Amino acid sequence: MAPLFSVLLIALLLFGLSLLWLELRHRLRPASPLELRSSAWKVLRQDDGVLVKGTLTIHNPHPRMEVFVPEISVKPTLLGRGDLKAVRISSEIIPNHPDEQARADGYWFAYIVKGRKSTEAKLRLKITAPAGVDLKALLDTLWVEILWVNYGPFGRLQRRDAVLVPLRRPAAATPGNAQWRAGDHCQVLPIRTHLLGVLDDPAEVLRHYAGAVLQPGDILTIGETPLAVIQGRYHHPETVQPSALARLLCRVFHPTSSLASACGLQSLIDVVGPARVLVAWLVGTGLKLVGLKGWFYRLAGDQARLIDDITGTTPPYDQTIVLGPERPAAICAQLAADLGVAVAVVDVNDLGRVKVLAASPGTDEELLQRALRPNPAGNANERTPLVLVRP
Repeated sequence: MAPLFSVLLIALLLFGLSLLWLELRHRLRPASPLELRSSAWKVLRQDDGVLVKGTLTIHNPHPRMEVFVPEISVKPTLLGRGDLKAVRISSEIIPNHPDEQARADGYWFAYIVKGRKSTEAKLRLKITAPAGVDLKALLDTLWVEILWVNYGPFGRLQRRDAVLVPLRRPAAATPGNAQWRAGDHCQVLPIRTHLLGVLDDPAEVLRHYAGAVLQPGDILTIGETPLAVIQGRYHHPETVQPSALARLLCRVFHPTSSLASACGLQSLIDVVGPARVLVAWLVGTGLKLVGLKGWFYRLAGDQARLIDDITGTTPPYDQTIVLGPERPAAICAQLAADLGVAVAVVDVNDLGRVKVLAASPGTDEELLQRALRPNPAGNANERTPLVLVRP
């Protein structure tokens, strides 16, 4: 018995060391400290087209490391309500460094962002079309991808960020235009918004589009994916570097799962760590063999269920991997206090599955299950991320 116990103990020790090695290798991989933020976006209607302006801020939070930004460019994509082939868009990046003048010819010279310092770039995008084309009626959304290079002790990293700029916004819900639907002992109102993104604030979105129809006793819900994109929790697969673990384990998931691709699974590993994913997979697989399903997702955490791989969300986010939202419970509590009604973050699909990720205290979750089971928000391009439920 003693030799067997010794063998098991050695095996557990080796397994623990392997997990530690996996975790350390993951945490010590090359990474750039630079952070990119977007702000001050304006959409200006002009006689000859539409001018969109914004500011990019590049911040280096590291106390000592100096990082080069040798290249930066933008790739704008227009989404509209019809044929856009006659529409033209030009872009300009204007350096706005705190200690160096921009070149007159517009060339972006390699710039060093020192430790705990920042720099800026001004963006100008001009949208034009031939005479007779009604841009106001045709344009809907501008998707601006920022392609930039970080160069430093970590090597040369290609970064790819994106910001969504609404070019038009639907009318807010009012008592006069609200189209309520009858539910199971309740009424349900899907509320249309513009395409949401990092330029939006959840409280302002809910107040603007639903504020006029709210009453005491209502429950206002927001989809988990729209909340996640507002928080900026999306990234392009090009920026993901799948590990051998991700390439191996992704093959065992159902082909329709967001974890069935190496980049999708690596996105989960980047959030919770490789050790947790491997343990969850080993235990989950073992329990599945004896008829107990779903344990991988329980052990790997909520993000394992919430990640949407490419094609899993509405354009233009269908080109990105979207994670689940952060701190949904705290956000619900704050929004409920601001709006005076219960607020919930939900994940609903056309199969009748309703998951309440978080809700403000006192929310009637049984009512939400009944009201949302028919999926009134829809799974297509309805753009109704808000659903108001009234008992």
